[in-house]
Amino acid sequence: MTPSTSIPQLLVAAGSSGSGKTTFTLGLLRALKKRGLKVQSFKCGPDYIDPKFHHLASGSSSINLDLFMMSPEHVRAVYARHTQTADATVVEGVMGLYDGYVRMLGSSAEVAKTVGIPTVLLVDARSSAYSVGALLYGFKHFRQDTEVVGVVFNRVASENHYRFLREAAEDAGVIPLGYIPKTKLLEVPSRHLGLSLRELQELDALPEDVAALIEKHVDVDRLLEACMRPRPALPVEEAVPTSAPGRKIAVARDEAFNFIYEENIRALAAQGEVSFFSPLKDEPLPECDLLYLPGGYPEFYLSELAAAERSRSSIAAYAAAGGRVLAECGGMMYLCRAIRDEEGKAYPMCGVLDQEATMEGMRLRLGYRKLRLGGREYRGHEFHYSSIVPQEVGEETVGEQLTARDEVAPTLLYRRGNVLAGYTHLYFAEQDPFALFS
Repeated sequence: MTPSTSIPQLLVAAGSSGSGKTTFTLGLLRALKKRGLKVQSFKCGPDYIDPKFHHLASGSSSINLDLFMMSPEHVRAVYARHTQTADATVVEGVMGLYDGYVRMLGSSAEVAKTVGIPTVLLVDARSSAYSVGALLYGFKHFRQDTEVVGVVFNRVASENHYRFLREAAEDAGVIPLGYIPKTKLLEVPSRHLGLSLRELQELDALPEDVAALIEKHVDVDRLLEACMRPRPALPVEEAVPTSAPGRKIAVARDEAFNFIYEENIRALAAQGEVSFFSPLKDEPLPECDLLYLPGGYPEFYLSELAAAERSRSSIAAYAAAGGRVLAECGGMMYLCRAIRDEEGKAYPMCGVLDQEATMEGMRLRLGYRKLRLGGREYRGHEFHYSSIVPQEVGEETVGEQLTARDEVAPTLLYRRGNVLAGYTHLYFAEQDPFALFS
């Protein structure tokens, strides 16, 4: 059967963080799934956690769209490719609609404009009435290239409360699509949770409950109709770096190491044969020409990782023999001689890097990063609570890292032989990751 030429496509956005975007998105994904639609979800920004919730709600992998780490052409290509077999697409925004890394650069509004989809606003209506019309009018008309078609109100106290909000939306020229009632049941857990697959399943009640409320209080049919747009055409050709056949690439993937962009794996697959293994299950490192150790939550599995001696020793031997290793954040911590927990207890790790990572005195460090190395620029982001224990003689560092505003960032990239390790999560789907080692 030929796919429909037009499907519902929308960005779920808000005026600010904390408005309930993720909660509403999860409920909408589940509601559309229960209607028998194959829905493809996306997440604006570099976030690894929300896509996991999306997958829980829809049953399909969610894809990141980020205009700092990705070129506009690549964003359009990725969006189009993953939309080809979908019955509907839902893109969850990040922060407020127009919030970018510099003014609105990289914002949810810019992503929506880049892929050509309309926006449905989710507005936290606590303590709001008719004056919300001015807010809606502002969001609709702030930028002429942003298409705000409808609004769903969150945390609404009653039908009478919604009446004021509906009238305000109508007078602002924004379609009132319904509301989510005020309830304490609909809260997404903290972002810093080492969510296991079992724990994720336990959260399944959240999208189910929100979906029921959406079907009761939101005009889903009108929402889908307002967001019907032509399915994007596939690009003629995507510029994916390729290499000579025969390369083998090993990727750590389990509950401790799972901060992985699917597009990065696609790029690695163009470079060679990709295989996955689990350090947490003490699986030995497969034969490879490149080991990729992504981030995740090793700090939640310190005892298990310390006990997995076969994995640790095989990785250490590979690195000592000159093997290429790219390790990011949690992967970098795993390469250290030890990781200390919040109380300072040390657990032995791979010992490839002669330093220790610690969870003591946890403090969040985050932001976009530009890595300049070997005459090339790579982009990514930093998000972590751990730190490296200061020592008199540290590991060799290479490259230069800048913020999105081109200010020097204190983030370091450690190098020992052919091992590159640091806190920055790199997005290399448009580049050759092997070039990092040249």
